[in-house]
Amino acid sequence: MSDKNQKKPNDSKWKKVLYAIIPILLALAIILTLIIIQNNQENDELEVSYTQLIEDIENGKLESIEMTVGSTSLKLKYKDEEEEKHAIVPSTQAFVELIQDKLQDDNTENDIELIQKPRNALLSFSEGFVSILPTLILVILVILIFQMQGLGDKGKVYDPDVSQDKITFKDVAGLDEEKSEMLEIVEFLKKPEKYSKMGAKTPRGVLLCGKPGTGKTLIAKAIAGEANVPFISMSGSEFVEMFAGLGASRVRKLFERAKKISPCIIFIDEIDAIGSRRASNNGADSENNQTLNQLLVEMDGFDSDQSIIVIAATNRPEMLDEALLRPGRFDRTINIALPDIKGREEILKIHSKNKKIAEDVDFKSIAGDTAGFTGAELENILNEAAIIATNKKHDAINNSDIEDAVKKVTVGLEKHNRVVSEKDKKLTAYHEAGHAVVSRYLETQKDIKEVSIIPRGVAGGYTMYKTNEDKFYVSKTEMEEKLISLLGGRAAEKVALDDISTGASNDIEVAMKIARDMVTVYGMSDKIGPMSINLEKDPYQMQLLGNNLEDEIGKEVKTILEDAYEKAQRLLSLHRDKLDAVAGVLLEKEVINEKEFEEIFQNA
Repeated sequence: MSDKNQKKPNDSKWKKVLYAIIPILLALAIILTLIIIQNNQENDELEVSYTQLIEDIENGKLESIEMTVGSTSLKLKYKDEEEEKHAIVPSTQAFVELIQDKLQDDNTENDIELIQKPRNALLSFSEGFVSILPTLILVILVILIFQMQGLGDKGKVYDPDVSQDKITFKDVAGLDEEKSEMLEIVEFLKKPEKYSKMGAKTPRGVLLCGKPGTGKTLIAKAIAGEANVPFISMSGSEFVEMFAGLGASRVRKLFERAKKISPCIIFIDEIDAIGSRRASNNGADSENNQTLNQLLVEMDGFDSDQSIIVIAATNRPEMLDEALLRPGRFDRTINIALPDIKGREEILKIHSKNKKIAEDVDFKSIAGDTAGFTGAELENILNEAAIIATNKKHDAINNSDIEDAVKKVTVGLEKHNRVVSEKDKKLTAYHEAGHAVVSRYLETQKDIKEVSIIPRGVAGGYTMYKTNEDKFYVSKTEMEEKLISLLGGRAAEKVALDDISTGASNDIEVAMKIARDMVTVYGMSDKIGPMSINLEKDPYQMQLLGNNLEDEIGKEVKTILEDAYEKAQRLLSLHRDKLDAVAGVLLEKEVINEKEFEEIFQNA
């Protein structure tokens, strides 16, 4: 298996050498060209034709002739002129013989001094180099193109026998069901004969679908680690090439490489880059189609005893070509879901192993407050918490560091130094108070964790909700109340200040998407009916359903948003005392936590 870790570094070294040679060659070419141009400029001042030169020699007008060996250019010194002239002769040797004949001729009036100089080595090299330079640059560019287009081996190879960071299932948390499904793949790779005796064939491919950061690459590496087989990793974009046929060539070489080191796993990340539905055969589409066709052919060409399994990952399975998903190619599709509260707790524990964690840190509580977070986001939160703890000179990461990290990741960096006018501060206080107070009276939105008017990121303030519940379905009531909560900030500005601002732009944008999804995706509109419209899959779907449907959808979305805005204003008008109380405390303290928020409602 010496092939696994050698070609990639060598390719990289060659590329560095080639990239370094090009600018050196260009600089050298410019210098040498300038030398030649300067030399030619000296000769272009006064030109004497060959016929005139012969006449001047015969008439004795010349004092001396200077020539360079191997050159056809002559320097001429005339008796009565100070400036030197020059002439071009067909052949230096023939001209020397001609001069000698003329000097011996009685008709020549005076002797002419014939000076022969050795040729300038640098000038000779310059002229020769410049003459072959275009060909040399063209050859190097062709080599570079072939290197960049990947006719050499591509893809990182992870060998569990030599890898220091071997990944197994114990390093994967929150994917218990997925790991159980993958155990069969591990057994196929470890003991293929066990299944072949029963007549079972090794699965050709496994497609992992899930949001970015859910651990698709990680679980693929864990399969290779558990089975103790090599793991070839490539991205779908690495197959996309500028020249026709090169993407298909790369696919062939990938599978040839895998066959040499089988049993092994080929992992193709973001396979939708090459596996999307085949379109026309024009331009880039033609190249993508060829690459996809070659992938289909290679997956069909597996021998049952080769033990090569292709694992692919995508977060857009709906874009893949149907031929890729049929049995015999990608036999299994596994959806990698977001981790639940137990999974998040386990993920946090795994990523905390190499960090100093305070004893009072409760990972279960953190997991409860991070519903909807992926494994990558949880890892990022602990990393940010470690940075915050270091900056604050803490001995270990504590709960406050992790809470600050969650806010930094979800809302943005806190900006205490931003200068905010009293008018803007008051507007922000009522805006955030509007969100919080409206939510307090909505059954599905009432769990307020923190309200702040300290700027974070691009936001002037924020209202943070508790997310201690994993939800797999969202009801219509919850979506309607979410809209009321989102528009609570704009409604508070209108009710309390009798004016509105640009601060609600993001709230309105999110609300618009929710309302449109309610109508077009989830079929929650009584007027439009139970209808799902996906223009990405079928651009002509809207036309098939009716010419006026788009206008009806727009009107229905507008009605939903107007109803939510009206309900938010009504709630705030009814509880104006609570709105003023929360805004007042925000202006005084800038931040209100969950306990303080509840105390305001009890005392107001």
